[in-house]
Amino acid sequence: MTGKNGKLFVVATPIGNLQDLSPRAREVLESVALIAAEDTRHSRKLLAHYAINTKMVAYHDHNEREQTPKLLRRLQAGESIALISDAGTPLINDPGFRLLNAAHVAGIQVVPVPGPSAVIAALSVAGIAPDRFVFEGFLPAKSEARRRHLQALSAEHRTMVFFESSHRIGASLQDMAAVLGKDRLALLARELTKNFETVRRAPLDELASWVMSDADQRKGEFVIVIAGADAASPPGPSMAADTVLETLLDYLPTKTAVDAAARITGGKKNALYERALTLKKNEGTST
Repeated sequence: MTGKNGKLFVVATPIGNLQDLSPRAREVLESVALIAAEDTRHSRKLLAHYAINTKMVAYHDHNEREQTPKLLRRLQAGESIALISDAGTPLINDPGFRLLNAAHVAGIQVVPVPGPSAVIAALSVAGIAPDRFVFEGFLPAKSEARRRHLQALSAEHRTMVFFESSHRIGASLQDMAAVLGKDRLALLARELTKNFETVRRAPLDELASWVMSDADQRKGEFVIVIAGADAASPPGPSMAADTVLETLLDYLPTKTAVDAAARITGGKKNALYERALTLKKNEGTST
């Protein structure tokens, strides 16, 4: 790294409550030559609240390929830049990886300015083992793909953290309950640090029913924390069991197909029966 290079600051910003901006983050945002923001319209509210007048440039998924070399040239010319996302810690399911990688390759000093994170905030209040966890971001939008992804995680022993949107929160919780088990302990955190913040811990089936019964609980931004698989409790039907079950359902009544699948795969009849009902329901929806 040469002495004339600027620094790239990765700055965490509030996820809701504007008072959560740290004094250090404010100082950095005031002192850099440029702020690269995921959405300048959104970030302008934060800067206005703190009377920060630093120039901003948009840096998001749709322009990062074009903007990265421009920002890199400015860093190499000695200007320091702050990277921020719409909320929370940049790069955690947000744009910025391309710029960070390019800065490292070019020998630019990258400086973290830590602060709010929806992932850590939800974990901190979940009361679900936080010592080992995996962040999965957003699940696939379509139910079939979402269930496949969840099935691959069904034996994961670490605590799992997901993001979800208001459009899919009900369906995602239902799929989680069906695939991971209706009694699997989970926490739903909605609108963290905002006026309508809701935090509720319950089995997945209960959370799904609660959200589906209250339209207000389907509004906003969501973090879902789910307990890892209990080593003493076998996971739900495997992908192999699914294949056997689907084949048998084509030729046999549901109960008979479930009995046969249980004998073939060694799976639990209750879990196989619930999965059979789901498969039949999905088949009816697609025809």
